[in-house]
Amino acid sequence: MGPAIVVIPVFISYLIIPFGQQIILTNLDIGVFFWIAISSIVPLGLLMSGYGSNNKYSFLGGLRAAAQSISYEIPLALCVLSVSLLSGSLSTVDIVEIQSKHGFLSWNLWRQPIGFITFFISSLAECERLPFDLPEAEEELVAGYQTEYSGIKFGLFYVGSHLNLLVSSLFVTVLYLGGWKSSIPFFESFEQNISIFNEINGSFGVLSPVIEVITTLSKSYLFLFISILTRRTLPRVRIDQLLDLGWKFLPPIALGNSLLTASFRILLINY
Repeated sequence: MGPAIVVIPVFISYLIIPFGQQIILTNLDIGVFFWIAISSIVPLGLLMSGYGSNNKYSFLGGLRAAAQSISYEIPLALCVLSVSLLSGSLSTVDIVEIQSKHGFLSWNLWRQPIGFITFFISSLAECERLPFDLPEAEEELVAGYQTEYSGIKFGLFYVGSHLNLLVSSLFVTVLYLGGWKSSIPFFESFEQNISIFNEINGSFGVLSPVIEVITTLSKSYLFLFISILTRRTLPRVRIDQLLDLGWKFLPPIALGNSLLTASFRILLINY
C-alpha cells in the first residue's frame, strides 16, 4: 500500500501540467493548489512504507522522509502563493500566458528571484536529491524506508522519485520560466511565422504544438541538469541542518516574499 500511495499522487500531478497552449489533460482553475494538495499525500505513503517493514532502519528512514517532505512543503506552498498573487490566477495555463506579455523579461524568474531560489531548494528536498537524500543515506540507514522492499515495490519507489523530479522541473518551467513560450526574439518570430503559414495552409498547424512541447521540455531539462550537477558536487547535509533549513530559514524567507508580493499587488490595484 505504501509504494502505491507514493507513486499515484506523482502520476496525478501530470494532469495539470501544460506542455503547450492546448496540450494539457485538465485545465483546472485551482491547478497549482491541486498540485500542493495532492503532493501532501506522499509523506503518508513514506511513513506507511517505513512502519510496515518491521525494520528499525526502514522505520527511521520513513520518519526522516515524512519529516523532510512536510517541512519543505511549507516554503514550497508559499512560493506558489507568491506566483499566484503576482499572476492573479491559480491556473497553470493562465500563469504561463501572463508571463508572455512582455517577452523574456516578464518571466517570473526575474520578478520573483527570491521565490525561485527558495522553490528550487525546496523542490530538491522534496525529491530527496543530494544534498537532501537523508531518508536513504546508505551509511546510516542501509537503504532507508526501501530496505525491506524488492521487485516491483522497490521499483515503484524509484519510479516515483524520478517522475517527481520531472514534475518539479516542469513546475519550475511553468511557474518561473514562461512554460511553452520561448519569449526569445528569434524563436518568437519563428513561432509567429508558423502561425501565419498555418492560417494560409492548415498543414503547418502540427508544427506549433511540437515546438511548444520541445520548448517546455528543454527548459525542464535545464532544472534536471542542475539537480544532477548538485548531486555530483555537494556533500550530504546533516539531519539537524536539513530541518533547520526547512523550518527556520526557508519559511521566513518565503513568507516575507509573499508579503512583499501581496503589498506590490495592492499598490498596483490602488494606483
